[in-house]
Amino acid sequence: MNPDLQRLQPYPFERLARLFAGVEAPRDRPPISLSIGEPQHAPPSFVREALAGALDGLGRYPATRGEPALRERIAAWLDRRYGLNRIDPERHVLPVNGTREALFAFAQAVVDRGRAGAAVVMPNPFYQIYEGAALLAGATPIHYPAGAPRGAEFNALERSDWDRCQLLYLCSPGNPTGAVIDAVTLGRLIELARRHDFVIAADECYAEIYPDDRHPPPGLLQAAAASGYEDFDRCVVFHSLSKRSNLPGLRSGFVAGDPGILQAFTRYRTYHGCAMAPPVQVASMAAWGDEAHVRANRAAYREKFAAVLETLDGALDVEAPDAGFYLWPRTPGDDTRFARDLLAAEGVRVLPGSYLGRDVTGGNPGRGHLRVALVPALDDCVEAARRIRRFVRGR
Repeated sequence: MNPDLQRLQPYPFERLARLFAGVEAPRDRPPISLSIGEPQHAPPSFVREALAGALDGLGRYPATRGEPALRERIAAWLDRRYGLNRIDPERHVLPVNGTREALFAFAQAVVDRGRAGAAVVMPNPFYQIYEGAALLAGATPIHYPAGAPRGAEFNALERSDWDRCQLLYLCSPGNPTGAVIDAVTLGRLIELARRHDFVIAADECYAEIYPDDRHPPPGLLQAAAASGYEDFDRCVVFHSLSKRSNLPGLRSGFVAGDPGILQAFTRYRTYHGCAMAPPVQVASMAAWGDEAHVRANRAAYREKFAAVLETLDGALDVEAPDAGFYLWPRTPGDDTRFARDLLAAEGVRVLPGSYLGRDVTGGNPGRGHLRVALVPALDDCVEAARRIRRFVRGR
């Protein structure tokens, strides 16, 4: 067996299952889960119809690069969303089966095992795929503090860290903190990538869930273009329909950016054998071509955040995130004990923040936090908030 498999730590939900083993939730009220970031708003009906109407496509093999019409639809969306007017569907876009597998596979294609001290820089706390991808690519993870004061996230890294870095994972808006990396910082990171010879992989899967329709989060390609790099040198972004369009089961997203990197990644994926099914491509075209359902989705999350934060006011130390659908409250006491006792007392599941972080100098930055996913219906989110408030005040 690959010895690097032994370096993988248990996935957060494996640890959560062990934490909750033997806990009996109250039987007089329905359980509410806020622990998993799985969108639960209804998928757009027109996407379901497009998928059902394209089932004849199951009779042929798909191309790794997807159909030209899908790449064109994605390129048009990127141009509109980020004001680029320069995305070439032939050179800058590659459809993928959800960004989870693409984020993992990307490190396998980018990291050069032959370079001594190969490192992958990533946030902490973080989406565990980044760490697993780095370890199985033969690299060492180096962490920066996600959610630190604006522009200060990367100040803790030394020049030697950047010299070893081959790949930098960004997550903006962040999972779990909800923090957005500003355009100035993105521009500075692009210059660091050029100076120290590494690639930036920006996970922007939560970029379409934000509080003010007039102020969407900036993107890495947008920052590259603003810096004068029209071909997005060393910059690659990952986007998904899972959160934007409530389609986690469709497994559809894309990678876009530096055409030389995408060409190499396409070659890797051709051998990997992970082309998108033709019906999924048709459904994806429908989703990327419509913004009305995305605006409605944002409005629904906006309503939930307002109601939940009002309910939790004075009970937990919590603020509205910059973007995304997570709350990242601080806990009075140990986060794992809080999560276990909350389930036992109120039947509400949340994820301890320490399960999403790693111990570094100064401790685990996720410790003392909870990740609370506001994905259920509004009434369920408000009811969960009421139970959390009652639990906190009763401790």
